[in-house]
Formats: sequence, structure tokens, C-alpha cells
Amino acid sequence: MAQKQVTTGYKPRAPQKEIHELVKANRFVVVVAHRRMGKTVAAINQLIHSALNCDKPNPRFAYIAPTYNQSKRIAWDYLLEYTRPLGGKANIAELRVDFMGRRISLYGADNPDSLRGIYLDGCVLDEIGNINPTLFTEIVRPALSDRLGYCVAMGTPKGQNHFKDLRDRGKQHDGWELLEFKASDTKLVNADELKSAYKEMGEDKYQQEFECSFSAPVEGSYYSSIINDLEEKGRMVDIDVDGLARTYTGWDLGMSDSTSIWVAQLVNKEVRLVDFVENHGVGLDYYVNWLKENDWMHATHILPHDVVVRELGTGKSRKEMLEDAGLAITVADKLTIMDGIQAARRLLPRCWFDPKVKDGLDALKNYRRVYDEKRSVFHDRPLHDWASHASDAFRYLAVGLDESPMEAWSKPLEVNNTWIV
Repeated sequence: MAQKQVTTGYKPRAPQKEIHELVKANRFVVVVAHRRMGKTVAAINQLIHSALNCDKPNPRFAYIAPTYNQSKRIAWDYLLEYTRPLGGKANIAELRVDFMGRRISLYGADNPDSLRGIYLDGCVLDEIGNINPTLFTEIVRPALSDRLGYCVAMGTPKGQNHFKDLRDRGKQHDGWELLEFKASDTKLVNADELKSAYKEMGEDKYQQEFECSFSAPVEGSYYSSIINDLEEKGRMVDIDVDGLARTYTGWDLGMSDSTSIWVAQLVNKEVRLVDFVENHGVGLDYYVNWLKENDWMHATHILPHDVVVRELGTGKSRKEMLEDAGLAITVADKLTIMDGIQAARRLLPRCWFDPKVKDGLDALKNYRRVYDEKRSVFHDRPLHDWASHASDAFRYLAVGLDESPMEAWSKPLEVNNTWIV
């Protein structure tokens, strides 16, 4: 009996065909695409095509956007449309479609726990520049391992952040392959529309959105332009720890959220960021052990004002718990968020960054204001996402850093009529 051929109605454009061909031959692909190129449509249809051709039992594929709401808003209708001819059964509550024994699910990177423990035959990370880079290394990559699944990381540039690093990695063929699509090359957007967009958006924004430039700062970012200048000045270098320097840590303590810690050393007027840690779902003992293992217990530890609040279960505050563990705690002054951001902006031009703090630095670059899509304006308050924890910890560090002269080091000491300098 002749097999019945079913079409989903998808007719890929030339750039979309290039994506499909590259994914067919490679496990890890980076796609840098201009606005309105159709990358999300290509992503959903790539997952459908892969699912149909997967010969493993119970194939599982995933589309992951920066947030769950974005995933639903951007990709859900496409997933329904293109799986309908395949007899797809939609589960709206779990944002997934099952068809022919296959499953494609939509996720948000803002809820990484929803991805833990699953296996994947393939996935797409959309707008990767707005996704915590640890999501791939800690969750997605292990989920792909036992089935040798593939991953496509795609997006439009968001400044010189981890997406640029991944793009450079793809360009160097370090296990990844790269595709870049500029509007001037694809000719998919009307020329008159591009001219109009250029006039309204300005050079930097136009180059970012339509010509895939990573040179523009992250739009709405509080710190990315400062950090870009520091990178150009060579402030990202290997830093030797100074055993005589004053050492501080800045913390952002999360309860159900992540906790972040920066380690800084003051050497003359320089502020050297030498270490960083962030984790999720672990207790205070984890961070105390990390400090011990890395020899940072002797530092002055700067924590937010809510560290003094007593917990109902223990009757102790987290400040008391950390002090019992041997840490010298300083509570940062309670300033408004905007005043704290200004303190961080004043501190940054004096900073040097060791490669160990790269994850924290990526967060600082991506820390930005809330954007109102309906009104096309930025609100004067920070967006709470994966970049918030490290950025808040840096803010507390900036507010609590004690740079007053050290009397014991600045004055000679008299012992038995002898001056010791």
C-alpha cells in the first residue's frame, strides 16, 4: 500500500534551508539572525522535522525561550499550526504537543527546574543572549548526552555578552558551526523599510538588529557601555591574588532564588575582582565551604540588610548563622536600588576582572531596565531575570566597600622606644 504523504504547509526561505542543512550535519549550531528573518518558524519546523525522522523510542524535543511567557507568545501558535496536519494533540497546561509518538515541549529559561531530569533528542535555545549561559552547560548539555541530541543556539545580538562568545566559538569551529544572516545579505526585508528603520532607530540599534553587530551596548543596560570600555582597555586579565590586600565579598542572598558572591581585593585605587560563585537551591553551608576551599574566609563579607531578619524555623538570622561559621559580616547601607546602581557605576571604572568572574561579568553586561513592549519605552527599574543576582551582589559590594585608610598600615608603630615602619 502506498504511503500517504502529509505536508505541514511549511515553505522554508533560503536562509531557513541553510539552517536545516547545517543542523542535519552537525550537533551544535549557532545562528545569528537579523530581525524578521523567520528564525523562530525555522526553529519549530526543525524540531518537527527532527522528531519525524528520529528512530529512537519516545523522541523528545524542546524549544526554550528566555521566559515561559515568551515561549508561549512567540512559538506556541507556530507549533500548533505546523503539527496540526500531523494529528498533533496539544496540552496547553504543559505547553507541549504530542504527535505520532513524538513530543515537542516549550520551556522558559526563567524556570530551569522544569528542565531538570529530562532527556532530549534535540533542542533550540532562542534569543540565547537573554538566557543564563549556565543553562546550557548545567542542564541542557547533560540532557542531550545519553541520546546524542543536538542543540541550536540562535538569536539577534545583544551587545558583547556570552552570545558573542558563543558566536566566536562557532566561527572557530570549536565543536560548533556558525551561520550569520544580515538583512543586507538575505534581502528578505524590503529595502525601503530598512531605510526607514535606519532613520528611526539610529546607527547602533540598526546595526545590531538588522546587520547582526555585537558592538552596540545591550539596550537598556546599566553597565554594558562601561564594561565595553574596560574590555577595550584590557581590564580582563589573569590576576594574582595579593595576600596582603584588603579582601571583600559582596553577596546577594536568595531563599528560593540564586545566591551570588563576588570576591574583590583593594590594591591602591584598583578594585580587583578575583573570584565569583553563583548557585541555586543549596544552603548557606555550600557557600561557606566554597569560601573555605578558596581561602576567602578572612575577607570582610558584605551582605544586604535583610540578612538580619530571623528565620522562624531556627530563630536565628542568616547573619548570625554566618557569624557562627566564622565569617566577619558587614551589613550594607540600605539604599534605594537606583542609588546602589549609581554606586556600582562609580566603582566599575576602577575595576579589573579575572577570567574566574566571567559568569558574573556576563550578568553585569545583561543587567537592564524593564522594557514596556506596548509603549516601546524603558521603565526606570531593573528587570528581574538571571542577571539580577550577580548584579545585586555587585551593587552591595559597591555600597559596602570600606576604602578608608588603614591606620595600622599608614602609621608607624612605637615598641620599646623603637619605631617599626
